Amino acid sequence: MTTDLSSLPDSDHALREDIRLLGRILGDVIRANEGDDVFNTIETVRRTAVRFRRNGNSVDGRALEKLLNQLSRDNTNSVVRAFSYFLHLANIAEDREQNRRRRAHALAGGDAPRGSLESAVTELRGRGVTPARIRKWLGQASVVPVLTAHPTEVQRKSTLDVHRDIARVLQDRDAPHTADETQEQLLSLLGRISTLWQTRMLRYSRLTVADEIKNAVSYYRSTFLTVIPRVYAHLSRLINRDPASPFAAPAAALPTFLRMGSWIGGDRDGNPNVGADTLRLALLRQAATVFEHYLEETHALGAELSMTTLLTQPSPELAALAANSPDVSEHRRDEPYRRALVGVYARLGATAKALVGNVTLRRTPPDAAPYESPDAFAADLAVIAESLVSHNNAPVLRLRLNALQQAVTVFGFHLATVDLRQSSDVHERTLVELFSQAGVVEDYAALDEDARIALLCAELRERRPLVSPWIQYSEGTTHELDIFREAARSRQRYGKEAVRQYIISHTESVSDLLEVLVLQKETGLVAAGVAPQPEDGLMVVPLFETIEDLRNGPRIMAQWMDLPEVKARIKLSQAQSQEVMLGYSDSNKDGGFLTSNWELYQAERALVEAFRTRHIRLRLFHGRGGTVGRGGGSSFDAILAQPPGTVDGQIRLTEQGEVIQSKYKDAEIGQWHLELLVAATLEASLVNADEAATAEDANMERYADTMKLLSDKAFSAYRGLVYDTPGFAEYFFASTPISEIAGLNIGSRPAARKSTGRIEDLRAIPWGFSWSQCRLLLPGWFGVGSAIESYLAKGAGKGANTSAAARAERVAHLRDMARDWPFFRTLLSNMEMVLAKSDLAIASRYAELVPDRALRTRIFKRIREEFDLTLSALKLITEQDELLDGNPDLARSIRDRVAYIDPLNHLQIELIRRHRDAAAKASGKRKPPEADERLQRGIHLSINGIAAGLRNSG
Repeated sequence: MTTDLSSLPDSDHALREDIRLLGRILGDVIRANEGDDVFNTIETVRRTAVRFRRNGNSVDGRALEKLLNQLSRDNTNSVVRAFSYFLHLANIAEDREQNRRRRAHALAGGDAPRGSLESAVTELRGRGVTPARIRKWLGQASVVPVLTAHPTEVQRKSTLDVHRDIARVLQDRDAPHTADETQEQLLSLLGRISTLWQTRMLRYSRLTVADEIKNAVSYYRSTFLTVIPRVYAHLSRLINRDPASPFAAPAAALPTFLRMGSWIGGDRDGNPNVGADTLRLALLRQAATVFEHYLEETHALGAELSMTTLLTQPSPELAALAANSPDVSEHRRDEPYRRALVGVYARLGATAKALVGNVTLRRTPPDAAPYESPDAFAADLAVIAESLVSHNNAPVLRLRLNALQQAVTVFGFHLATVDLRQSSDVHERTLVELFSQAGVVEDYAALDEDARIALLCAELRERRPLVSPWIQYSEGTTHELDIFREAARSRQRYGKEAVRQYIISHTESVSDLLEVLVLQKETGLVAAGVAPQPEDGLMVVPLFETIEDLRNGPRIMAQWMDLPEVKARIKLSQAQSQEVMLGYSDSNKDGGFLTSNWELYQAERALVEAFRTRHIRLRLFHGRGGTVGRGGGSSFDAILAQPPGTVDGQIRLTEQGEVIQSKYKDAEIGQWHLELLVAATLEASLVNADEAATAEDANMERYADTMKLLSDKAFSAYRGLVYDTPGFAEYFFASTPISEIAGLNIGSRPAARKSTGRIEDLRAIPWGFSWSQCRLLLPGWFGVGSAIESYLAKGAGKGANTSAAARAERVAHLRDMARDWPFFRTLLSNMEMVLAKSDLAIASRYAELVPDRALRTRIFKRIREEFDLTLSALKLITEQDELLDGNPDLARSIRDRVAYIDPLNHLQIELIRRHRDAAAKASGKRKPPEADERLQRGIHLSINGIAAGLRNSG
């Protein structure tokens, strides 16, 4: 398969060559495996698609459509696979180019790139923020990316592993090589791409939670375990002065502020496959992974620290550690560090065996007592480090030991903190049964809110148990109680960091929060009937998701924090903080793109005020997805665009779907994205707070009324289409591959909460993913055009001045908003990316899948009109002739890949039509399984390819 990349500028020469090379090798593999006829067919499709995209000639468009419609079933799947794999390979090359550019920039000695740690620290120092203040801030900071199991990652781990291998070979090619070495690299790429072509792209069965756990821990092996200590080391070098001598003791370690979180194995909201057993499995697999890393690094340290007492004098503490070691080898009697490390390895192995069972060991260690905690393991490593410094061997610390020490403080024996999550209505049902069975109240659900609060607070003070071992409870109640009990056991086993937060979906009242405290009390997580203890139980975290929930959230939190039982718990918690989670996906699905963003912004401002007046620290947990419609876009820009006071060193955010592999499959890319999070949090927290607050007050005073009008109009337009238009649900389910996505084995969670066919019951993730597949990406823009046009026509006041001068003044006002207000500027930037990836011509072809011609014409006409309005409005405000004029790299990336996405869309439409026609004809009859399976496989392959081409689509 060849590639036409003549449009790339000269500065992209290396990227051009990488993509051309990968495309050529893929073509060679296809020719060898499928034959000349298939290869020639694919090349004809490719050339026609590229020509059509470059010239926009309708003749080429019709020729492309005819070519694709005439493909046989077997050739169809081959074409889909070829274009999908090419897009995967292009992604690998683009990621490599990002790394290459950052490295070239650093070698050229230019200013640190925006978003880097170096840039952030330089900015802070320029504003008078001292290293001491940064260190103090880090002591109270908490930056936590949280991996979730939301299933828009359609790639198998088998293919991702090959992707990593290809990326490594591309990286090696940048260094000078002999002719033989270059040939070896080409053969290596050929072998890996051959493997890719002959590896099944799709899963035969739906992912289980166990599969999701396994996939997640693979990112720790490839990235997090090594990269996070590297981020700490880099930041330490930036903020600490270099010691007078490289042999002097290094600066004190930075406080632990960057950790990892996970929902995988603990998130049971709408997923019946998650329970006590999956939580136990998740923590077991995580612990096994971290122990394997520690054991490997400890073994390597043993080889590294070969110092002899004939030439050095270790510290008395190190000598004691060596003396207590079970190592009796005569070969190491003068090597105290190695003897000490044999003992450390033995204790570590014993700990791993006690906590996780079998782990891979480099050697069979002697019997030893297990470590009682990560702190005890860290103490032994500290003895080794201090001893090395004592005899002028501090440089050795930087080779491996410092990174291992940092890893222990970050990952402990648990690797990542697993959150629990469940819907509030499940907790209510559970307590209805418990209260009824115990004879406390017959129908808890019938109580009003005040009565519920009074009862739940009284129950927290009650010493007697509510749950009895002599009562047989329903399966649902038993399931809920079991996971709470497992959380208590896991915290005892792996430490309190193993499980710390409990997220409550659909939080609508204070009683929703108190219910979880009561369930914790009944399962041993919270002490019964006594005053709260330090770090007692799990932090109860509300999740505000819908527009109404976001509006009510600040009031609920104020009431919650004013409860005496809650005040005492917060005071004893880490950093005296309370976490609040905000849902981007459901608020978008509920109210549309602009309204969701505005309501989130206002909720954050109100929460800051509610927490400030109570002297409680707020930690926001942002439930962002990959696509812009679910809060996606640049994490760096999003953090800096938060209202002043909302970050303050405390931030958690979800990393979902294909975003995880895009950001973290590669260690170098992973380090950059982690640095972006830390750098943005540093800047958002430590840039002059008074200055930021003053600017925010000025922006709100000048722009809030306009924003409210825009939000109201956008909300009306969005709700009017999605929820108030008769037949819209029918249109959506017919015009998008939502039904086919639901059958794709990409996650353990069902696509809908209920099988009703209603938009309200559909999960936000497949909702957004479906619109991406048909190239409309409607959740990322719909309603904005109507809102802006209404404002330009009538303004934000009561009296509508429709003159040209008034309109020009309003245009200037919106341009001022985009220039001065980070919130509005970021909103428009994200929407611009979505519009650039949308294609109404292709979307109109998906609309033809709707059987009711009048329905599809009526609804698609509204969508097209709104798209045109939104596109015109954006160009008017940004003063651009074309989308992404200010971001040529992204514009180039999208432009070059759409020619390879277009055929996948055309084929997907045709395959969906054939599949649905066959299903309709076979209704009530026995389906021909082979033909049906081939059609489904082709559809699912196209879903994979389109997702790869669009990248942030889930």
